[in-house]
Amino acid sequence: MEESDIHFIVIEGLDASGKTTQAIRLQSFLISRTKTVCLRIHPSDDNFLGTHAKTFLQAKGKNAHFASALFYMLDVIHSILKYSWQKKDYVIFVRYLLGTAYLPSLVDKVAYNFFATIVPKPEKLLFIDIKPEVAYKRIMKRAHDSPEMFEKPEALQRIRTKGLVLARIGKWQIVDGTKPASEVELRIRKLLGFA
Repeated sequence: MEESDIHFIVIEGLDASGKTTQAIRLQSFLISRTKTVCLRIHPSDDNFLGTHAKTFLQAKGKNAHFASALFYMLDVIHSILKYSWQKKDYVIFVRYLLGTAYLPSLVDKVAYNFFATIVPKPEKLLFIDIKPEVAYKRIMKRAHDSPEMFEKPEALQRIRTKGLVLARIGKWQIVDGTKPASEVELRIRKLLGFA
């Protein structure tokens, strides 16, 4: 399939930044305009790779950290192979390349640059940015049992810093995620040329 046949959009950000909410809102908006949309949220719930990534995110230790990153990357690759070529007007991925920010320092930039050269290049790259303390408050309001390994304040700060560095390398559009969801949605639409 030619690049011009499909619009490939990626939405990234810290946990609780609103990326899934915004992806779902964007999907609804596009469908209301009679567009076909494939939405993939990583880690996904519909395959072995995504469910194992989530399992390891609840575990502790370096082995769990490595395993969660490995299964996450494989889950994204699975989605690329299975969904990115489908005849849809839009393919939206929640999490794609900036998962490399979760890797140890020194490896993160190398991994980002490596994957950026081998995976399909999205037409639009959006990073929803929020401060770690805002993310943590949102995480604590969720109903799940306990925060995942990367959902603690110090990890959120580290990942945000690394994510912003990687986003600047890749010329991502940075969206202020601390604003009300409706304002973030309108900003995303504007960046995508729908304003």
